[in-house]
Amino acid sequence: MQKRIATIQDLSCLGKCSLTVAHPIMSAMGLEVCPIPTAILSTHTGGFTGWTYRDLTEDIPAITAHWKSLGLKFDAVSTGYLGSVELIRETEEFFEAFPGMLKVVDPVFADNGKLYTGFTEEYAQRMTGLCSKADIIVPNLTEASFMLKEEYVPGGYDEAYIHGVLKRLAALGSRISVVTGVIYDPASQGVVAYDRERDEFVQYFNENIDVSFHGTGDIFTSALAGAVTLGKSLEESLKIAVDYTVECIKATMPEKDTHWYGVKFETCLPGLIASL
Repeated sequence: MQKRIATIQDLSCLGKCSLTVAHPIMSAMGLEVCPIPTAILSTHTGGFTGWTYRDLTEDIPAITAHWKSLGLKFDAVSTGYLGSVELIRETEEFFEAFPGMLKVVDPVFADNGKLYTGFTEEYAQRMTGLCSKADIIVPNLTEASFMLKEEYVPGGYDEAYIHGVLKRLAALGSRISVVTGVIYDPASQGVVAYDRERDEFVQYFNENIDVSFHGTGDIFTSALAGAVTLGKSLEESLKIAVDYTVECIKATMPEKDTHWYGVKFETCLPGLIASL
């Protein structure tokens, strides 16, 4: 039977992030994807000016209630950029409305040691509460530092430090904690995960490409959520997601100056499908 996954995040019509990548990636993986757009933007906000924004927060309770009245069941739900405390609350209520589904939460509120523009410490702590209700969380090291109320360490760390961060994240409540953007040496970058129930660490690294594109975190989380929903192991899912993200970046490098707003994830979908 085809697996069904809900995804809660914004829809940036141009920019290759959030729902614009989550829906096609997880659909290509063979999942029935049911999106809940939290807002509609003409473009994402990273580098564009004059973008439009329409908030859809008030629509979410009605969507949740209608789906519940239909008796829908979800195998999983994946969340990305939410952007407000109210949307976090609505997401928590969606979790409660459909018990038993796998819950994957990407916090999406900070990077490079700083909160994103418009976010507050209160938001970070409310997102920490949402993560405590998840099965799998996918913070970067900046988000992990805010969630744990610890000083951000930008580099020079070792495996023992990352393992400690992961164990402290797991103590917040999630079953599996995944830290992204881990770099032990300049040649490679990857992810490290801790499964609290198995008391086991898992990691996977690939080439470290020294470039920044919008939406790569959303691509990673979408592929990871898709893989675990399909029943892949944590080890397999991390490899699938990391390799796919790296291939998307490589496919975009020849046009990185003109395609700065997102990676060419579409051209790499055949490889993602073949990896399943």
